[in-house]
Amino acid sequence: MTVSSTTIDTTIEQIPIRVLGGPTALFEYGGLRFLTDPTFDAPRDYDVPGGRLTKTAPASAAPAALGRIDVVLLSHDEHPDNLDVSGRALLADVPLTLTTPGGGQRLGARARGLADWESVDLDRPDGGTVTVTGVPALHGPGARAEVEPVTGQVVGFVLTGAELPTVYVSGDNASLDLVTEIAERFGPVDTAILFAGAPRFSVLFDGAPLVLDSAQAAEAAKILGVRRVVPVHYDSWAHFTEGRDELAAAFAGAGLIDRLDLGNPG
Repeated sequence: MTVSSTTIDTTIEQIPIRVLGGPTALFEYGGLRFLTDPTFDAPRDYDVPGGRLTKTAPASAAPAALGRIDVVLLSHDEHPDNLDVSGRALLADVPLTLTTPGGGQRLGARARGLADWESVDLDRPDGGTVTVTGVPALHGPGARAEVEPVTGQVVGFVLTGAELPTVYVSGDNASLDLVTEIAERFGPVDTAILFAGAPRFSVLFDGAPLVLDSAQAAEAAKILGVRRVVPVHYDSWAHFTEGRDELAAAFAGAGLIDRLDLGNPG
């Protein structure tokens, strides 16, 4: 498997992260194996309220090739570019899915919703616990009261544990103000899995990004004091308007290129 690497010097061992395409990444933390927003369908179109989403590339691995998955961290269940048909089927074989409060109700007994700042402790195989805290996210620009009725509720996650690095998974977040709140509680962060790609629709919020653009991702890295950024959610979908090159340029321009871990293409 392809594992991302980093050139950043740190006394804490970096966790291996396998980026599979779109918002989907696999990583091990405290002996548990976590998967973010599972999207494994072949390229296709999805009809959604108000338009169509087009998947342009498959995931780099099939679910059957991933081995054991202990926990799915699902930013939200209502959009196929975060949970597609194959991803939804995968949830039936995963012991626990952590997601939004609404998603926890919709997805059944193996799903648990986390409100903002709510935590759950997970038993580590070799003793101790991993704490997963739900953190706020906003799927578009503006105030929550204006955004959530249009794009729905979203949650991010912070993972902590004794002698483990702090890991932030942003989910589909477009708000740097919320990143600042998260940094105040958990910073500095060791690894941030940042959803990026600047997805846009002309009919929503005057075409403003619904998730961080590349410059905002670099700013989020500054705010978090993060040692390493692994971006996801910037390829494999037609509505993502910024990709690998824009991310590299933004981090270089911010003097943070040594913190950006893009892994290997494909």
